[in-house]
Amino acid sequence: MFSKILDFWNTQIFDLLPQSNLHKPIICFDLEGPLSPQDNAYEVMAESSKGREIFEKISRYDDLLTLDGRMGYEPGDTLSLIVPFLLAYGIKTSDISRVSERATIISGAKELIERLGREGWEIYIISTSYEGHAYNIGRKLGIPRENIFCTELNLEEKRKKTGDDVIKLVLDVEKRLLETKGDEELKELLDELFFEELLRSSYDVLSEVKVIGGGRKLDAVLEISDRSKVPLDEILVVGDSITDYKMLEGVKKEEGVSVVFNGNEYAVPYASIGLATTDMRWLHVITSNISDIFEMVDLWEEKRDSDSEFIKCNLSTDLTRDVGELPYIHNLMRRDNFDEVIEIHKRYREMMRGLSAKLG
Repeated sequence: MFSKILDFWNTQIFDLLPQSNLHKPIICFDLEGPLSPQDNAYEVMAESSKGREIFEKISRYDDLLTLDGRMGYEPGDTLSLIVPFLLAYGIKTSDISRVSERATIISGAKELIERLGREGWEIYIISTSYEGHAYNIGRKLGIPRENIFCTELNLEEKRKKTGDDVIKLVLDVEKRLLETKGDEELKELLDELFFEELLRSSYDVLSEVKVIGGGRKLDAVLEISDRSKVPLDEILVVGDSITDYKMLEGVKKEEGVSVVFNGNEYAVPYASIGLATTDMRWLHVITSNISDIFEMVDLWEEKRDSDSEFIKCNLSTDLTRDVGELPYIHNLMRRDNFDEVIEIHKRYREMMRGLSAKLG
C-alpha cells in the first residue's frame, strides 16, 4: 500500500485528479532519542541536588513494573511517579520549558523532517515528554502542536490540590530510596510509597497524570489512523525504548513499518527494522524505499561491510549521499536472536544520548 501512496504523491498529475479518497503517507516519531537526545524529565529532576539519582531509581522501578506486567501500569509512567518529587522539590511548570531550551536536536533530524514534509508525509510526534518539552522540540522542527501527542502537566495546579502530608511522605522516603540495594528492595520500598502510603493520603499517583507511554502511544497511532482514514499497514513509526515497544509491536503486527532507532533491549525485539546511526538523515533511505523495504534492507545488510560503494551509488538518497559513516540497518523480521543488533544499537545509543542512554 505504501508504494501506491508514494508513487501517487510523486506524480505530476496530482493537481488534476480528485483528492477526496487520497491521503498522505504518515510517520510518527517518538521524541526523546529519535529527535532530541535530552531526557527532559531526567534533566528537570536534576534541578534538585539528589534528583538525578532519584529519577534513575524510579526509572528502574518503571522497568520492573513493566516487565512484571503490573495491572494498570504503562511503561513511561515514570513521568507520573516523579510528580510528587517535583512538587516536593518546588519545581515549576516553567522549569520544564526552561530546561527544554537546553535540548539539542539529533543530527540530521531537522533536514529529514523538512525533506519528508516536501515529499508529502504527514509528520507526528508521540511522546511521553511533558508538553513544555514536546512543544518546544516540535517548534524547532516545524511540527505543529496539533500533530503532537504528549503528557499534560501543570505543577502549580497539582500543588494546590496536594496536601503537605504528601510532600512530607516523599521527603521522608528520599534518603531510604537512595540507599536501596537491588531490585527487590527498590520495588518493596516504592510499592509501599506509591500504592499504600500515598493512597492513604488520597494521592493516586497513576490517576494524577496521564502519561502518553506504552499502550497510550499505540492508542495515539490508532487515533491518527482513524481520523486520517489511513490503516496501520500504511503508517511508519519510529521509537527507541521501553515506552515505545507496544507502538512498535502494534504497527508491526498490522504489517506497517516500525523502526527502532538506536534502541535498547526493551525496544529492539518489537520493531520490524533496526536503524543504528549518528545521523537521522539515514532514515530517508527507509522512507524512500518503503514499497520494497525489506528487499532493500536485506541488500543493505549484505553489502554494508563488503561493498560500501554499491550502497552509496544504489541505495543512498541525495539526502544521505554525503553523510559520513554508513548506518547499520537490520531486518528484524527474520531474526530470532537480537543480541548482536542490541549491542550495535547500545554503542550508538551511548554516543548519542550520554547519561540518558542507561535509562529504560
